[in-house]
Order: sequence, then structure tokens, then C-alpha cells
Amino acid sequence: MPASHPPPENQLKLLVSGADFFPALLRAIEEAKQEVLLETYIFSLDDTANAVKQALVDAAQRGVVVRLITDWHGTGRNAIATLNQAFLPAGVEHRNFNPWFKRGYTRTHRKLCVVDQRIAFVGGINITDDNFCDFDPNLALSTPRWDFAVQLSGPLVHDVWVEISAQWQRIAKLDWQAFLAKQRSLPRIPNLPHWRTLAKFIRGGKAMPLQATFLVRNNFHNRRTIQNAYLKAMGTAQQQIFLVTPYFAPGRKFIAALINAAQRGVEVTLLIGAGQFPLLDAVAHAFYPALLANGVRLVEYRKTQLHAKVAVIDSTWATVGSSNFDGLSLFVNHEANVVVKDGAFANELQGHIQNAVADGISIALSQYQDFPWYKRAGYRLAYWLYKALLSIATRGHYH
Repeated sequence: MPASHPPPENQLKLLVSGADFFPALLRAIEEAKQEVLLETYIFSLDDTANAVKQALVDAAQRGVVVRLITDWHGTGRNAIATLNQAFLPAGVEHRNFNPWFKRGYTRTHRKLCVVDQRIAFVGGINITDDNFCDFDPNLALSTPRWDFAVQLSGPLVHDVWVEISAQWQRIAKLDWQAFLAKQRSLPRIPNLPHWRTLAKFIRGGKAMPLQATFLVRNNFHNRRTIQNAYLKAMGTAQQQIFLVTPYFAPGRKFIAALINAAQRGVEVTLLIGAGQFPLLDAVAHAFYPALLANGVRLVEYRKTQLHAKVAVIDSTWATVGSSNFDGLSLFVNHEANVVVKDGAFANELQGHIQNAVADGISIALSQYQDFPWYKRAGYRLAYWLYKALLSIATRGHYH
């Protein structure tokens, strides 16, 4: 009788900003023996990104299959050209998502990596230095950018590998119109969350049961997968909801879920990045009066650039990923999140969120009631402009 082997154990580790993420990513790439798949929105030309670039080049030169997907708009034509000068001679395969907006405004906003189908990274961290603004590399931040990712190992890694591989093949399609027509002809079956039980979560030497799933949003069969996961979690919340996002402009269902939770006695805290883009700040402010009037606590984070897209609900449900709470992430872009059901993981992430809330600025309803009419009108104008643009980009699906 052949010896029986237990199924491989899975582990999930929270990575806080680039200080945790880049050493782990570089170590995984440097240890790669067969394959590295990396997908990112931004791949900069700074020292941090150059270290990742060199690790990819070194891996390819020792015979590892290295495939990189960057977003054409997020990374930029000049950076892509510079990267290819190093990648192409070394054998790094590099494809750009949606060059020249040929597929509309859709971007790949995902930040994913799989190495040897053994280890994966999912989160919100681009390949860029935490000490500089991601949309202005010449602007130094007062403190490092605040963001999160998770490191995965075990069966869940396969789900991430399948998705990056599919994205790689989608980009390779030369006849895009035929491909799109084929996709539309397929049954509209959503990618329902399939929970994988992670047998042991090693933390402090203690083994704990853990459940997690990998969710994606795209414009084929997964248009509302991530939003629906949020709506379900908020709809069943009983005690606390902590939501963190750089930009806030969700649809009406998301707003209704927040208000309904607060009205039934759930403590709802929304931590929003502020001070980066005046227009997006104004759009977010248009939602403030209704949220504040219904008991939602609003906190603006101005200590540094907030880039985290995370949430914790009832200290048991948590998510880390690339999806903002705005129309682009929820209705247009390709996004990816990991959702975790585990008290230890949720409490660890919640601790980081609570520290950031303490560093933030709480917003009171009275502040808006005292604002002059023209400022309030400006917020509404920004909202209607944003709504009109998103309605065009989503063909009427943004409400």
C-alpha cells in the first residue's frame, strides 16, 4: 500500500507596506526555479523597482520563465520602453494591458505575483518606492506610503496562477473583436467565491483554522464579484465595520449597505485618503452629509499617502486587495482581492486600521452644515461630473 501523504498546508501572511512586501517578493523571485508571473498597475524606474527589475532579469538568465504584465497607462510608455531595454535581451516576456485604450478605459489595476506555483502575493502594492508619491516620482512623502499585501502558499496559490495565466492569454489575442464576441456568447456564469480551508495558519507557533478565497473583477463573467462580497459581509455585520480606501465614490448599493448597517446599530468607520487629488476629494465630500447624518464615522487620513484597500467586519471577516471603493474599481478596472474568514488575521489587520484611524482627522456633520453654499455646490458638481464620466465608461452601469 502506498504511503499516504497529508494535503499541503496553506499559510497566509499579512505584509505591511513595502517594508514587508519587497523583501518577501525579492526573496521569492531570487529562489525561483521554474516560473515567475507578475502583474502590476505601476512599474516605476526608482531604486526599489530597479531591484525587482534586476531580480526578474537574473531569474530569466538562469532559465526561469519570467512573464510580466504591466498596465500601459499606469506604468506609462516611457517607463515601458526603458524596462524593455533590460527585459527583452534577458528573455523576460513583457506584455502591456490595453495600450492606447484600444479596449476602452479598462485598466488592469491588480497587483499579483506567483512564483513556481508555490508562493503568491496579492494586494494593493505597486512596484514603486514607498517613499515617493506613486503619481509623481519626484514628490517625496513625509512618511512611507501606507498599504498592504498578503503572501500565500498552498492550494490557494493555484487560483492566483490560473488568473494571471488567463490574463496573459487574453492580452495575446490579436483579434480582440472576435475574442470579445466569443466572450459575450458564453453563459453569464459568475466566478462565485469558492472557499478553500487553509488547514493551518502559523502565527506565533500556534496552528489556527483559516478560510480564504481569491476574488477577481473583470468585464467578462466577474463584473460584480468583489462588490457583492462587500455587500454580503456588510449586510450581515452585527458589531463593527472598518473600511479603508484612498478614493471613495461607490454606487448606491454600497452607500445603502453602509447606511443600513449604521442604522441597525453597527459601528461603521470609514477611513479615506485625502489631499492627493482635489477633484476626488470633492467627489468623496459629496457623500459625507448622508453618511454622517446616518451615523457613519468618517475619518480622513493625511499623515501620508493612503493606498490601502482593506476592510475588517465583526473582527472575523477581512479583505486585502487592489479594489478601491470607487466607480473605476467596482465597475471598470480588473481587480483582485483575497477575502479571509479568521479571527486572528482580522484582528491583526484591524489593529493596523485602528492605529491609522487614531492618526486621522474625524469629520463632523456640523463642518458641512457651516460650509458656504458655493463650496457645497462644488462638491455636488464634482459628483455629477464624476457620475457622468463613469456612466459613459461603464455604459450606464454606474449608479
